[in-house]
Amino acid sequence: MDNILMTIYNRLESHYGNLNWWPASSPYEVIVGAILTQNTNWTNVEKALANFNGDITPKRILSLDQDELKALIRPAGFFNQKSVYLTAVTQWFARYDFDVTKVQGQPLETVRTELLAVHGIGNETADSILLYAFDFPTFVIDKYTQRFCQRFPLDAGRNYMSVKAYFEANLPRDTALFNNYHALIVINAKEHCSSKKHCDGCPLGAYCQKL
Repeated sequence: MDNILMTIYNRLESHYGNLNWWPASSPYEVIVGAILTQNTNWTNVEKALANFNGDITPKRILSLDQDELKALIRPAGFFNQKSVYLTAVTQWFARYDFDVTKVQGQPLETVRTELLAVHGIGNETADSILLYAFDFPTFVIDKYTQRFCQRFPLDAGRNYMSVKAYFEANLPRDTALFNNYHALIVINAKEHCSSKKHCDGCPLGAYCQKL
């Protein structure tokens, strides 16, 4: 295993702590949030989620016609597509009777393959659902993680699956670790390693080579 990844994690964790991602009241709400956050920011997702008035359930989603669903999720943008995606992923979940434990009883790769076959779900959304909704040990790669790997730099490759494989091969296969690590990379990216670098005060300043 590559010890640099654990060094990075320990530095970030000591600075930011355990971030307890993903903010949601149920696994299904995580699924909804993972769809809505595509191509938008979390503030807009929160506005859309608030429109449900706490009733974010598979039964509610499937009871709505497309126009009603579009109206609720409009603040998250791309509501025409996302309403279709939400219906599709909810129908997928219905195959497991909306039972989280039934999903968790399947091999990770089986569930991942099923999710990737759902209209509107790509690698990042699938891994977000697997990790944050169902507690599968799969590492989520997003634009923050890819930018971080290129800047630090880490020899992780440049496409989604190569970066994912790098993290999973060089870290203990632990859901809690993957959860917090991804959250830590995101918060550090927003504070110090955005598209424009803000290196002063970065907890990784002593290690980062891309200055």
